[in-house]
Amino acid sequence: MANRQLLLDRSGMVLLYIFLGTLRESGAGQIRYLVPEETEKGFFVGNISKDLGLEPRELAERGVRIVSRGKTQLFALNPRSGSLITAGRIDREELCEAVSSCFLNMEILVEDTLKIYGVEVEIMDINDNAPSFQEEEVEIKVSEHTTLGSRFPLPNARDPDVGMNSLQRYQLNPNSYFSLQVRDRTDGAKNPELVLEGSLDRETQATHHLLLTALDGGDPIRQGTVSVRVVVLDVNDHIPKFTQSTYEVSVPENLNSGTRVLTVNATDPDEGINGQVVYSFRNVESKASKIFQLNSLSGDVLIEGSLDFEKYRLYEMEIQAQDGGGLSTTAKMLVTVVDVNDNAPEITITSSTNSVLENSPPGTVIALLNVQDQDSGENGQVSCFIPNNLPFKLEKTYGNYYKLITNRALDREQVQSYDITLTATDQGSPPLSTETLILLNVADDNDNPPTFTDSSYSAYILENNPRGASFFSVTALDQDSKENAQVTYSLAEDTLQGAPLSSYISINSDTGILYALCSFDYEQFHELQLWVTAHDSGNPPLSSNVSLSIFVLDQNDNVPEILYPALPMDGSTGVELASRSAEPGYLVTKVVAVDRDSGQNAWLSYRLLKASEPGLFAVGLHTGEVR
Repeated sequence: MANRQLLLDRSGMVLLYIFLGTLRESGAGQIRYLVPEETEKGFFVGNISKDLGLEPRELAERGVRIVSRGKTQLFALNPRSGSLITAGRIDREELCEAVSSCFLNMEILVEDTLKIYGVEVEIMDINDNAPSFQEEEVEIKVSEHTTLGSRFPLPNARDPDVGMNSLQRYQLNPNSYFSLQVRDRTDGAKNPELVLEGSLDRETQATHHLLLTALDGGDPIRQGTVSVRVVVLDVNDHIPKFTQSTYEVSVPENLNSGTRVLTVNATDPDEGINGQVVYSFRNVESKASKIFQLNSLSGDVLIEGSLDFEKYRLYEMEIQAQDGGGLSTTAKMLVTVVDVNDNAPEITITSSTNSVLENSPPGTVIALLNVQDQDSGENGQVSCFIPNNLPFKLEKTYGNYYKLITNRALDREQVQSYDITLTATDQGSPPLSTETLILLNVADDNDNPPTFTDSSYSAYILENNPRGASFFSVTALDQDSKENAQVTYSLAEDTLQGAPLSSYISINSDTGILYALCSFDYEQFHELQLWVTAHDSGNPPLSSNVSLSIFVLDQNDNVPEILYPALPMDGSTGVELASRSAEPGYLVTKVVAVDRDSGQNAWLSYRLLKASEPGLFAVGLHTGEVR
């Protein structure tokens, strides 16, 4: 029956949620939703694609994802419907203990634009917990001579629900001796008290059995009970009295187990057992009972467990002092936990790239990161920085998010990769730091043309060379990488004596080796001037030119040719006349000859091969004069 009522209660909350719909605060950069607790996995929380201004299919295409950190992921994105759904059962009391309003915050990252959206989900309470007492039965000892109207504290009930679903009132079963009054505390809690309405007589009735009921305001109402047994005692006319009504102490969270926090003290002027006081905790929450230990005789309060400021910052307890006659009084104890810088900052790389193109404009995003510190105050204030000698800077964006961006254009030919150390430091004393490393490669851009090793080249080739012979090579280097550094060679278009240059010379496009396509004749031309071009394979390609002078070297491949005297065309012997009276040294004739070669190959010398009268005539060795 109880389960059926709980299901009805949940369904009512779901209907209320559907009626309210999703909430989004316009222009505040924060998206808000409502969802009841205890819903099943896959429950619709809100139309996140609509609230981000996207179509459902764009969630996956644009890399929309939840980047919040936590031990358990409570929400998920449904890429098909574009909605935010629950990833499992949500228990408001587990998430937000003793907090009236329960808000869960997360961030939504749109990967392609690196935009962060804050999402706040309020977890609505349902009446899924009944008020409960820690004790099954309590015993109150009352002197038989106690004055009418005397009050006796009763145990408090706890209900982790909030609002009307939490504890609202107490009831006491009808009887002739006691009534119930509830005192409201300043913190909103309700302390039930037993009020003596009728005179007691131990001899008539030594024990009274009562039933205290705690009720919440849910629909249906849930309740819890505890049995109260009142034992009537003989006269004990003094009640223990604490030296303070409230004991307050502040302690650092790093106290060791066994450390004394404070000492409470109550006195009772009675003698004997009626003046002996023992101490005990009353209405202590389970979390406090695991942390603190009370010495029942000395009143020393010791640390038994470990304090954690990030979990609980204030403990409120009641301490009861009871004498041997059964009379008791209570005092309040407040322990405030002081934060210690015991948590180092955390750096989370939300999105990053491992490569960036050189010459990218300043402001190019390298990574999106989040820094957090679980401490509070100055201990939780974090600054994030990188070394100053790098061409990058950190730019704070939403909340604790930073963008790592380029500060100037990068040059791969100077630095090919960077190791970027991110350091997050809090302002505690001493400060704590965390470092993480981002490795970034600089991708090549085709920003360097090929460069020849010389500003100009001169090559030499002997005439009558064999066709297809290699005679020279050029080399160009490119500082870029991969295809941007792959060099190909070509010759500029030109003509030589009316024929294309490509019919004389060719170049290997890969190696830069030059080949002679014909056999050169020095007597035809002595020198060739041409341009060699080196192209890289980038997009668009870059190129450079260099001039090449090719000099043809002469070989002795031409015989001398006698121009004078000319031989008769009829094959007869040529005749030169000389006077019979000619004296020795008389110039008979001069032989004129030429050679088409050059240099030493064209130097001529003359001598007589045959004479009918040797010694009668002589020829000049270098002049060709016959005398």
